[in-house]
Amino acid sequence: MSDSALIIKTIAFVKEKLNDAEGGHDWFHIERVYKNAILIAKETECDLTIVQLGALLHDIADSKFHNGDETIGPKTARAFLEAQNVSEDIIAHVVNIIENISYKGGNFERKFSSVELDVVQDADRLDAIGAIGVARAFNYGGFKNRALYNPEIAPITNMTKEEYKKNNAPTINHFYEKLLLLKDKMNTEKGKEIAAERHRFMESFLAQFYAEWEGVK
Repeated sequence: MSDSALIIKTIAFVKEKLNDAEGGHDWFHIERVYKNAILIAKETECDLTIVQLGALLHDIADSKFHNGDETIGPKTARAFLEAQNVSEDIIAHVVNIIENISYKGGNFERKFSSVELDVVQDADRLDAIGAIGVARAFNYGGFKNRALYNPEIAPITNMTKEEYKKNNAPTINHFYEKLLLLKDKMNTEKGKEIAAERHRFMESFLAQFYAEWEGVK
């Protein structure tokens, strides 16, 4: 099977698999990450096929929606790629991307490194910030029935992986616990460039939010 045919089949598989997914982790999230990854890859020396597969399959079974089970995503991706007779070295690389891409409170040490992981991780993190990031944060907060903001609940900026997974704080806290920290965690030059602009948008949004909350605007 050609690389282009494999990508077409992967897109169809992911679309079907995520047909009823939560709005911030649905096919459109995958599509945006896929586009971001290709954009970054154009300015990075990397294996484009692995980048594309990693981007398309990175959230095929997000642990947040599977009782915290982090093994389902990698297993699902591996089974699909094996069924397409993809070589083991490519499968292993894509699985490693899926297992090492998540933020997990910011204290997670990657157990695997590659340029392709750097590209896909940046692409995924870009979708968590800026205007889309703001929309996704509040969409997920609504999905979990979280408060928009509570001035009496302070953000926790140094959580363990387990604390991060169990955190149920208001959505505004998530900006300080993750979103505003991502700009300085980007891997690639292109990722850093795009993240800087999206970061500024979030700062502007928060300033407006607090002004409206206090009734001064």
